[in-house]
Amino acid sequence: MSRERMIELLNKHRLVEDLVHNQHQPRQALVETIVARQHLAELHNLLMKLPADDIARVLESLSGEEAVRLWTQVTPERQSDILWEVSDHLGEQLAGAQEPGFSDSQMNAYELVAGRLRQVSIRRRRDLEGLHTIWVDLLNATKTERTYIGKHFGLVLPDPGEATDLEVSSRFHVEEDQDIHLHSNFLLDREGDSRSVPVVFIQHQGILFSVRNEELPVFRLLRRRATTLPDYASDCKDLLLDLYGTDVEYSADSLEDIYATLGKVGRQVLSGDISDDEAAAILADIAEEEDLNGRIRNNILDTQRALSFLMRCKILTPPQRDDAQQILRDIESLNSHTAFLFDKINFLMDATIGVININQNKRLSRMTVFGVVFMPLNILAGIGGMSEFSMMTAGLAWPVAYGAFVVAMMLLGWSTYVAVRHFENRKVVSAARAERGRS
Repeated sequence: MSRERMIELLNKHRLVEDLVHNQHQPRQALVETIVARQHLAELHNLLMKLPADDIARVLESLSGEEAVRLWTQVTPERQSDILWEVSDHLGEQLAGAQEPGFSDSQMNAYELVAGRLRQVSIRRRRDLEGLHTIWVDLLNATKTERTYIGKHFGLVLPDPGEATDLEVSSRFHVEEDQDIHLHSNFLLDREGDSRSVPVVFIQHQGILFSVRNEELPVFRLLRRRATTLPDYASDCKDLLLDLYGTDVEYSADSLEDIYATLGKVGRQVLSGDISDDEAAAILADIAEEEDLNGRIRNNILDTQRALSFLMRCKILTPPQRDDAQQILRDIESLNSHTAFLFDKINFLMDATIGVININQNKRLSRMTVFGVVFMPLNILAGIGGMSEFSMMTAGLAWPVAYGAFVVAMMLLGWSTYVAVRHFENRKVVSAARAERGRS
C-alpha cells in the first residue's frame, strides 16, 4: 500500500507542478514552492517508513527520470542499503560511480594461502569477486548486507539474536542441502558486564560462515593465530573446532580470575572483624562471581553439545575427531571446577552472612547489658520520686538526701555491670575449657 502511495505522490507532484507552471499568475514561484514542499514532505515521510527492499522495487518500477527524482529524496544514510537491492545498471544511473558499502559492519573473508589464512576485508561488491575463501566472518551486518552476501554464496544468513531464540534441540541441525547450522553462545567476560553473545555458524560448500553482533576475544585470538602460524588450519572444520577450543580456553582463564577474586574475598572474610558495609560489598562481589561462574558453566555445556553434534554428523576427519575429544575432556575438567567454585561461593556467602549476624548479636548484647544495668536504677529512680522517700528523709537536708541517693544508684549500677561482665567471662572460659576437652 505504501508503494502505491509513493507512486501516486510522484505522479501528483509532477501533475501539479506542470499545472502550476503553465498558469501564469501572480506569485507563481511562491505557489510552486509551497506545493512542491507539501508533496516532498509527505514523500519523505513515506520513504522513512518503508524498508530498503520496498524502496528498491519502487525504483525498479519507475522510469529513469522519476527514479532519479525519487532517489534525491532518499537520505544519505539509507542510500547504501538501497543500492544493494537495485540492479547494477539502475544503481549506476542513480548514484554514478558510488558503490554500496558496509556502513559500520566489519566483514572479512579468509583464504588459505601457503598454509596460512589471508584476510580480505569486504567493503564493496567487487571484493567478493574471485574469492576462494574457507571462512567468512560477519560482524554487525545489517539485514540487507546479510541478504546480499547470502545470495552471492547461495544461502540464507540469519540474525544471530533471533536464531538463538530457538529451542536447544533446534540450534544444531543439518539442512536438506547438507548445510550444517550451529547456533552457539560465546562468553564475553568484562568486569561488571559479563554475558553470553550468540553466534551463528553455517558450513556451506566447504566455507564456514560466522554471523555475530559483537566483537569477541575468542575471534581476535583465532585470527591472530591463523594468520601467523603456518599449517594452523586445513579447512573450515579445523577453524570451527579451533573456535570452540579457544572458547574453552577463554572460559578456563575466566575461572582462574574467579579463583583469584574468591581467594581475596575469603582472606577478607576470615581475617577478622568486618563492618556491615564491608560485608555488603563482599556479598555483591560474591554474587557477581556466582553469576559469571554460572555463565561459564552454561557456555561450556553449550560447546559440549555442539561438539557432540559434530561428531554424530560424522563429517570430521580422524585428526579432527581427536581434537574434538580433547576439547570434550577439557570441558569435563572445567565442569568439576565450576562445581567446586559453586561450593566455595556458598561457603563464603554463608560465612559473610554469619559475620553480619555476629555484628548484630554484638549490638544486641550491648543493648541487653545496658538494659540489665539500668533496670534496678529505674526502680530506684521511681522510689526516689515517691512522696514516701521525702517522708523518710524529712530529718535530712535535701542535698544530702538526694546526693546519697545518687551515689547509691551509681554503686548499684556499677556492681550490676561488674556482675554481668563476670558472668559473661565465666561463660567464655567454660566454653574454652569444653573445646579443649573435646580436642
